[in-house]
Amino acid sequence: MRESKSIITNIDKPVLLIYLALAFIGWISIYSAVFDEDHQSIFDLSMRYGKQLLWIGLGLVLGFMVLLTDPKFFNAFAFLIYLITIVLLIAVLLFGATISGSKSWFQIGGFALQPAEFAKFSTSLALASLLGRLDTHLGQFRTRIWAAIIIILPALLILMQYDTGSALVFSAFILVLYREGMSGLPLVLAVLAGLLFLLTLYTDPVYVIPGLVLLFGLSLFFIKRSLPNILRLLGILLIMSLFVISVEYAFDNILEPHQRTRINVLLGLDDDLLGAGYNVHQSKIAIGSGGLFGKGFLNGTQTKFNFVPEQSTDFIFCTIGEEWGFFGSLILITLYVLLLWRLIQLAERQRSVFARVYGYSIVAVIFFHFAVNIGMTIGLVPVIGIPLPFVSYGGSSLWAFTLMLFVFLKQDANRLNIL
Repeated sequence: MRESKSIITNIDKPVLLIYLALAFIGWISIYSAVFDEDHQSIFDLSMRYGKQLLWIGLGLVLGFMVLLTDPKFFNAFAFLIYLITIVLLIAVLLFGATISGSKSWFQIGGFALQPAEFAKFSTSLALASLLGRLDTHLGQFRTRIWAAIIIILPALLILMQYDTGSALVFSAFILVLYREGMSGLPLVLAVLAGLLFLLTLYTDPVYVIPGLVLLFGLSLFFIKRSLPNILRLLGILLIMSLFVISVEYAFDNILEPHQRTRINVLLGLDDDLLGAGYNVHQSKIAIGSGGLFGKGFLNGTQTKFNFVPEQSTDFIFCTIGEEWGFFGSLILITLYVLLLWRLIQLAERQRSVFARVYGYSIVAVIFFHFAVNIGMTIGLVPVIGIPLPFVSYGGSSLWAFTLMLFVFLKQDANRLNIL
C-alpha cells in the first residue's frame, strides 16, 4: 500500500493527465466515427469503441504494472527485449496474417497483434542502453555502427512486411543521436536530399544539374578558395548530381506503384480523386466543413456517411476536425505540443544517460507519428498509414505507446535513485 502511494506521489501528473485526456478523446472520436444506430451504447464490446475502451483499461493495467517494476529492469534487459522483438518481426514474416496489404499481424482470435508497434519501444530501450554505457559515446566509430544497426535492423524487417509507414518511423531516432552529440551534417544532408528529390520530380534533371553548378560557382565567392576547399565542393557537387540523376530510376523502379501515385498526388502532379487521392480529398473536405467550432458531436456528415476510409484509425483527426472544428483541433494539437514539451523537460532532468536517451526516443517517435499523421490528413505529407498516438483505434498501437510512456514515467519517478 505504501509503495502504491509512493508511485502515485512521484509520477509526473501533467504527463499522466495529458495521456488520459488523449485516450478519452480517442475513445469518443472512435465512437463518433463508427456510430451505429443499432449499437448506441458506447460500452458495446462488439463495436470498435467498446474494444478501444477495453484496450484503454488493459493499457492502464499494463502501465500500473510497469510502475510496480524495478526501474533498473528495463536497462538490464533492454537487449533481451530488443532480441525478442526482432524474433517476433521475423516470425510475423513467416506466419503472420496480411491486413490492408501488410503482412505484419499475428491474428489471435478476434484480435490482431502488430509487433512493429512494440519494436519502437524495444529499439528505444536498446539504443538508450547502448548509449548509457560508461565506455560508450557517439564520437566512437563502433558506437555509431552499433547505433545504426539497432535502428536499421527492425526498420528493414518491417519494410519487408510491406509496412513502409511504420519503417519510416525509425528515421526519427536520428533526432535522438543528434541530441547525444552526433554531427548535424547527416540531418542537413537528409533534408537536402529530400528537397533535391522533390525538385527533381518537379523539374527535369537537365535543368537541376546546371542549377547545382551555378550554386557551386556562387559558393566560391563565400569560401576560402584553397585547393582542399574547392575539391571538397567539387565532391559535393558530384554526389548531388549523381543523386539527381538516380531520382528518376529510384522513383520508377524502387517505389511501389501506390507510393508513386501518393507522392504525385501530394505534389499536385496527379489528382486521382477516385483513387490514391480520394482519402486525402475527403479528409480535407471533412476538416474544412467543420469551420471554427465544428458541427457537433455525432453530427459530422462526412463521418456519418463513411466518405473517409480508415476514419477511426489513420484518419481519426478528420473526425475531430469536422465535429469539433478548428477550436477542437487546436485543443488536440495543443495537448500533443504540451506532452512533447513536458517529456523534453523530464528527459533533460534525468541523472542517467539511459533515462535521458530513452526519454528523447519517446519524444522523437511520438513527434513523428503526431506530425505525419496530422500532416497526411490535411495533404501536407504522403499517406503512409501510421496511427495518431493514444487516439487512433487499435490495441497494439495504444499498448505500445502506453508501455513506452509509462516506462519513462517510472524512470523519471526514480531519477534520484538511478545513476
